[in-house]
Amino acid sequence: MKLAKLSIVTIMVLGLSGHMYAADTLADAFKNGKVNGTLKAWYWDNDEEGNFYSKASHESILNVGIELGYVTDTLYGLRFGTTFQASSTPFATDDAKALFNKEESGQGSVLSEAYLGYKIGKTDIKVGRQYISTPLLSGNPTRFFRESFEGVSVTNMDLPQTTVFAHYVDKFQGRTSDVLNGVANTYKAPEFAKQIILAGAGPSTFEFDGAYSLGAINKSVSNLTLTAQFAQANDVRIKTAIPAGKGPYGISPTDKTDDVSFYYTEANYVLPVSNFKLNFDANYRGSRAGSDLDVAHIDGNMLGLRVGFTELYGFGAALAYTTVSNGDDMLLGLGNGPLCYTILPIRGPLVFNGYAGTDTYKLSTTYDFSKIGVNGLTTELAYVTAKQDAPSASTISTVANSNLEVDGYSVKLSYAIPALKGLTTDVTYVTFDKDYFTADVKTKSLSTDELWVNVNYKF
Repeated sequence: MKLAKLSIVTIMVLGLSGHMYAADTLADAFKNGKVNGTLKAWYWDNDEEGNFYSKASHESILNVGIELGYVTDTLYGLRFGTTFQASSTPFATDDAKALFNKEESGQGSVLSEAYLGYKIGKTDIKVGRQYISTPLLSGNPTRFFRESFEGVSVTNMDLPQTTVFAHYVDKFQGRTSDVLNGVANTYKAPEFAKQIILAGAGPSTFEFDGAYSLGAINKSVSNLTLTAQFAQANDVRIKTAIPAGKGPYGISPTDKTDDVSFYYTEANYVLPVSNFKLNFDANYRGSRAGSDLDVAHIDGNMLGLRVGFTELYGFGAALAYTTVSNGDDMLLGLGNGPLCYTILPIRGPLVFNGYAGTDTYKLSTTYDFSKIGVNGLTTELAYVTAKQDAPSASTISTVANSNLEVDGYSVKLSYAIPALKGLTTDVTYVTFDKDYFTADVKTKSLSTDELWVNVNYKF
C-alpha cells in the first residue's frame, strides 16, 4: 500500500519536528498508554420458515470472547493504537454454524486495529488498520467481530463549526472468514483482504482496488446539522453468484469490473419546544456504477424523511419513510455500517430497504425508565412495512418482473446495570415476514423470528 507507506514516513517527519507532546520518552509513551476492553457473551436464536440457502430452520449460537484495545500516550504528537478481537462458539452445531456463517460463526482472533496516529493542531491522521464510522464508509458493530479497514484517515476541524474528513482504504476485514468471495464453510475469524462489502448487495464481499471518500459535517446554524459525503470503490468486480431467476436475489449474469460511487447528503434539525424536542431529518443517498456494470442495475437513488420527538417525560417517537427509484437498486455504501431511516435493529440494510422501487415506512417509540426510578433501562419498539414495485430488468437483488412485500416488528431492551459499572445487557427480538411475487402471484414466503441476548462488560 504505497500511499499508506508514504503517509507513515510523512507522519514520522512531522512528529519528530513537532514541539507539543505528552510523554518525554518512548518508554513513557508506552508506560502511560491506556488499555480498554470488552468481555462479551452473545446468544442468538433464529427461527425461520422458507429459508432459501440453509437447511436449518431453528438454530441458536453462543459466542464468547473479548475485544481488547491499547493506545500509547503521545510522543511528539505521535501515538500507536491496537485492537485485538477474539471469539469462540463452544456449543455451536454444524447447522447453527451454517446458518450464521456470515455473521457469528467465526472462531479465532484477528488484529483489527494497528495504526500510527499523529495530531497537529486540529488535524488528526491515522495510518494502518482502524475502525471507521462515516455515513458511506463504515464497519458494522452489531456482530461479534466488528468490521475494520486498512488505510489512511484524516480529520480536520480548522473551519468554524465544521469537521472535514477523508479516507483511503485498500483492505477490509468483515464479520467472519466466510464473507470473502471464494471462501465457504470455514467458520473462522475474519481476515483482511482486498475485498469489500457493498451494503445492500448481499452478505459477501467483492474484489476491489482501493476506495476513497471525502466528507464534511457543518453545525454553523443553531440546531441544524448538515452532512455530505462522497465515496468511490475502484475496479469493483461483480460476478454471478446465483443464476438470474433463482432464489431471492436475481443477480444478473455478469462478470464485469468497474468503479462504483456513492453519494450522501443529510440535514438534521432539532427544535426545542417547552419540555421536549422536535426532530426533523431529511436524507439523500445514491449509488452509481461505471458502464461496464450497467447489467447490475445499481444506479439507484433513495430519499429518506423522518419526523419525531424526544425527551417528553422519557418518551420519544419517530415516523420515517424511505423510497428508492424504480429500475435500479440503491447501494448504501462500503462496509455493513451505512444505514437508512427505516431499518430494523436485526437484518439491517441488507434486507430490502435499497431494492429498486421499494417504499418503506417505520414507526418507532422509545422510553427511558430512569424517569420512573429504574436507572440504566431503556426500550425501543418499532414497526416496519415495505412494498416493492417489480423492476422490468433483473437487478443485483431482484429478478425481473418480481417484487416483495415486508412487515416486521422489533422490541429492544437495554440495561446498563448501575451496581456494576460497565456491565450492560441488550435483548433484541425481531419478527418479520417477506412475501415474494412474480407477475402479482405469490411464489414464496420467508418468516423470521430472531432473538439476541448480548451481555458485555467494558473495562
